[in-house]
This record gives sequence, structure tokens and C-alpha cells, in this order.
Amino acid sequence: MTSQETTTPAPTLDLLARPSGGFAMVAMDQRESLRQMFAAATGERVDDGTLAGFKLAVAREVGPHASGFLIDRDYGFDRVAAEGMVPGGLIIAVDSLQQAPDGPVEDTSIDETIDLAAARRAGAVAAKLLLIWRDDEHRQRRLETAAAFVRVCAEAGLLSVLEGVAKPVQGQEAGFDGPAAIREAARELAGLRPSLYKAQVPLGGAAPEERLAEECARLHEVIPVPWVVLSQGVERDDFPAAVRAACRAGASGMLAGRAIWSDVVGSADLAAELRTRSVPRLARLASIVDSFARPWNAR
Repeated sequence: MTSQETTTPAPTLDLLARPSGGFAMVAMDQRESLRQMFAAATGERVDDGTLAGFKLAVAREVGPHASGFLIDRDYGFDRVAAEGMVPGGLIIAVDSLQQAPDGPVEDTSIDETIDLAAARRAGAVAAKLLLIWRDDEHRQRRLETAAAFVRVCAEAGLLSVLEGVAKPVQGQEAGFDGPAAIREAARELAGLRPSLYKAQVPLGGAAPEERLAEECARLHEVIPVPWVVLSQGVERDDFPAAVRAACRAGASGMLAGRAIWSDVVGSADLAAELRTRSVPRLARLASIVDSFARPWNAR
């Protein structure tokens, strides 16, 4: 991944925020995970063209209502950027995912073939890196990867969105303390001072809102930069309360995909389903953000 020095003023998170200073952003950077979702919905493994078509439909129908839109280069970034599909801030995913065709993401690295300066010229205002965090022998290597990501984004004049997903070490799942691991990942990774940190919802959002708010407050204490929550691992119907709890505790909003569009995967009339299901869902989440989120510049 190449970058270049820039003399233009450093970008601010206003490029990704709503007028309230909070974030209601849509993630559409899933790759093999999206293919798995199609297989679950339709019983068939779909081709790359189907994945790209779905992503572009989400960009066209839902993107205009999002304060930021995240997409990967392999399945749509170039077209979304060239055609100006989303008025909010465009985010390019720069993570190379280590993932079996039918399995979860196990590890990531920076995709060195992505030219950040070119992405910026194309219209990106930010880049995002997913980092799988485990307390294992590779912990320092992952921390160095995250630090390099923050650095090259700054050099290219892009905002950096760092996403930490805590997972147990293989064979140690039984004793895994999820909330504690999420906090430790956030303490370590957000401590590198990315522009924005993207965190898991503690307890998978499967707890009363006051309990979630307590856990999110503990998370907020260890994050020194503005932060948002993701929706992976949270039931779609639980996500609005999870966002509200996180925002009450200090989060500045959300960057989510599955909670917005997962139930339209495989739909026969995709555009119509996105307009009638996903757009109102995003509007509800945006209203929660506007009412409860801490403005990013108050962090």
C-alpha cells in the first residue's frame, strides 16, 4: 500500500459525521462473509458479480442516507467513487482478510496493493483496517500493523478508521471474557490514536440496555479518541438499543452493515426491499445517534 506526503490541511471527522457531530455510517465491505450470507439465504454460492451488484445496490439506495459509506476495492469502490453514489464520506477498506470460504475472518493484514493517494484522489476521505485481536504470540505484530496503518493514512491525507475485533485464542474459548477482551483490544489499539475507533458491542448486545450502558461506559474509559460500534454479532432487532446504550456511555455513533441490510440479501426486488426496509432502519438509527451520541469533537 503506497502513500504520499500531502501539504493540504489534515481532514477532520466532519467528513464522516452528521450535523449533530455523530456518525450513522453504513458498512458494505464484507467479502466472503457476504457470500456466506447469500448461501444461507438462497442455498447457493454466488459469484463475484452478484456480490458486487448487491454492494452497488446498497450504495445507490442506502448510501445517500448515510453519513459515511465503507466499501472494499474488489467489489465496488471504484464505481461508487466514480459515479458519486454516496454524498457522505467514502471509506475504502484496506484489510486483506485471511478467511476460509465458509469460515470467519481469522487474521488480517494491510493490503499493500492499495494506493491510498489514488484512493484519496478518487474520492475517499478515510481508510479502514479490521484487526483481529487475540492475546497470543502475534499480539505485538498486530499492534505494529495497526500503527503502520494509522501512520500511512495520515501521510496520505486520509482519516484512519481502526476496527478491533477481539477473539479468543484457539482452544481457550471456554474461559474467554468477551467484555474484558474488547476493552483490552480498545485500550491497546485506540491508544495508537486513529482518527476513529470501531468497537464491538459488549455482550453481543444481548443484555438489558442499562447493563450494556455500564459495559460501554467501561469501554469508553479506555478509548482516547472518538469511537463507534459495529453490528456484527448483534441481533438486528437488538442493535438500536445497543447503539443507544453505547451513545449514552460516550460513543459517537455507529458504522454498521448487517443490522441495516442483512435481511434483504437474496431478495428478488433488491432495490425496493432496500428502500422499504433498510432505509427506514438507518433513519431510526440516525435519529438515535442525533439524540444520544457524543459529538466527535467533544472527545
